[in-house]
Amino acid sequence: MKTRKLGADGLEVGAIGLGCMGMSAFYGGRDDAESRATIDRALELGVTLLDTSDAYGPHTNEVLVGSQIKGKRDRVVLATKFGLKMGPDPMSRTIVGRPEYVREACDASLQRLGVDHIDLYYQHRVDATVPIEDTIGAMAALVQAGKVRYLGMSEAGPATLRRACKVHPIAALQTEYSLWTRDPEDDILAVCRELGVGFVAYSPLGRGFLTGEYKSLEDFAPDDYRRHSPRFQGENFGKNLELVALVTELARTKGVSPGQLALAWVLAQGPDIVPIPGTKRRAFLEENIAAGELVLSADDLREIDAIAPRNAAAGERYPATMMATVNR
Repeated sequence: MKTRKLGADGLEVGAIGLGCMGMSAFYGGRDDAESRATIDRALELGVTLLDTSDAYGPHTNEVLVGSQIKGKRDRVVLATKFGLKMGPDPMSRTIVGRPEYVREACDASLQRLGVDHIDLYYQHRVDATVPIEDTIGAMAALVQAGKVRYLGMSEAGPATLRRACKVHPIAALQTEYSLWTRDPEDDILAVCRELGVGFVAYSPLGRGFLTGEYKSLEDFAPDDYRRHSPRFQGENFGKNLELVALVTELARTKGVSPGQLALAWVLAQGPDIVPIPGTKRRAFLEENIAAGELVLSADDLREIDAIAPRNAAAGERYPATMMATVNR
């Protein structure tokens, strides 16, 4: 697999990472044996960046990932997150960025992961009640203590990112980016490039929707988070199916799957962008990794842009209460 660099300080990762969230949370159903096999296969295929969080499960995903990389630690760039405390249901969450909590959360993650350091430690969401300088300052202390190698932020807005970079270098900003979520093109991508911050694209397959696998709400398990997402509701679902149909037809003419076309598009947006498609199945993983070999021409990109321009998706990417916590 080709590699890419995140940030100005030399963090190098495989061009496509693996999002591990769905192995333990939010998307319904668990198959730990297959998830473990998927992690192993990812490493065989050259994936190095494994992405988890203490919020996934909560906690159980870190345990799963940590146990599976024992004896393989030198092959993994391990990323996890703190600051999003989950309640009893997927819609219940509290954001915490207090310095003392940063330290507590890091120590707990290290224990669950079974490692002595985290390669890339993200603030999962910005706590509007705590100055970002205080949170990043506490994270920087973790670097000085040898517990963390690089710092990251997730869903931070441009102004917040600028302030954070004045405290300590930020290697990566993680936010949603795909053919149906092109919000980062408004400003955050440009600011990342100005500041020398890498960009990690989560949900590059539109929470699986851009694969063409889903045709109705009944395709999701009863406890699947997507049943609560505006883009999967009512008329929005139908309109978004029309968008996927266009992507699917274009992919067919190129002899690839719609998911591969969508991933190749994200990769083509810049060498500083690393998508982390999530899956708990080896077959889907292998399909995703193969997208790294798909080269899109300028004509291809124009054609894709014509069928999936900015704001093409119907509905917000999160419910209103959760939208209030992103890009801030």
